[in-house]
Formats: sequence, structure tokens, C-alpha cells
Amino acid sequence: MADQADFSDIAFVHMPALYTAALRMTRNSADAEDLVQETYLKAYRGFGSFQPGTNLRAWLYRILTNSYINVYRSKKRRPELSDIEDVEDLYMYRRLGGLEGAAAGRSTEDEVLASVADDEVKRAIEELPEQFRLAVLMADVEGFSYKEIAEILDVPVGTVMSRLHRGRKALQKTLYSFGLERGLVGDSENR
Repeated sequence: MADQADFSDIAFVHMPALYTAALRMTRNSADAEDLVQETYLKAYRGFGSFQPGTNLRAWLYRILTNSYINVYRSKKRRPELSDIEDVEDLYMYRRLGGLEGAAAGRSTEDEVLASVADDEVKRAIEELPEQFRLAVLMADVEGFSYKEIAEILDVPVGTVMSRLHRGRKALQKTLYSFGLERGLVGDSENR
């Protein structure tokens, strides 16, 4: 059983990565901050049940993902509101460098995506059905293993593999079409 006195020492090192994941999920900096705050509150309250020696990062991501799914489901029942200030804040956040920890934790995929058709790639990812988008983000952006994703999403490993395959295929199709439109790839009848 974990000691809550140790919580901040071992859990807060994951905050920049959790914030980045929350921002990808929510697509809104204020919602991402709220989601991370809710995640840490739930994690602190439940830290006594955390098994030391197991994967704390995966445990935190599971709480983050479950919290997001619960919020997403409740928001799905309400009309979506957009505030121009949120868009401007996110733009300024990115221009000013955001969290240094989040930038330092960027993966190779993040670096490539940042330099090539950023808006189109993000749009293609955002257009994926939620279950595929979460699996793709966790595997290809966050670097979780199939087993870890299965534990986070509480689904069998085979389901994770299926969702990843289908999500990646949908991304490939969308980005291939984009590449054709921009002349970045040649037309092939095999696609």
C-alpha cells in the first residue's frame, strides 16, 4: 500500500506529460488544466490503493482517461460551446513555448508532426472516432505499450490492437488524400 505522504514526490513528475495528453484529448487549455487537476485529486484520494512497484504513469493515465471519458460523455449530451478567448490563449501558449516540461517531453512523432502539415494532421487525428483516437494517441504519441493501454482503457489487448490498426488505417487514408491534394505523394491505384 502506498503512503500518501510520498504522493507529491513521485506523482508530480508526470504532470507535464499528463497535461500534454489532456490537451490532446480536450483540445482546450482550460479543460486540459481542469482534467489534470481532477486527475491528481482523484489520484491523491485513491493513492492508498496504489500498489508500489507497479506502473504509476499508467495508473495516472488511466485516471486521466476515465475522467476524460466521463466528462466527454456528459458533454456529448450538451451543445458544444467555443470561446474565441480559448483559441487565442492556446495560440499564445504555443507561441510562448507553453510548459517547458511539456516541450522537453516531446517525442519524435511530435517534432515531425509540428513541422509537416500540422493543422491537417491534427484535424485527421481529431476526426477519428473517440475510441480509435485515444488508442492512437496513447500508443503513437504517449508511447504506452498495448498492455498498458489495455489497462488504462480497461479493454482486452486484442481490442487495443484492433483500435490501433483501424485508427492508423483511417489516418493513413486521410493523410494520403491530403498528400495527393498537395502533390506530396504520387497517385497510386493500390491505395
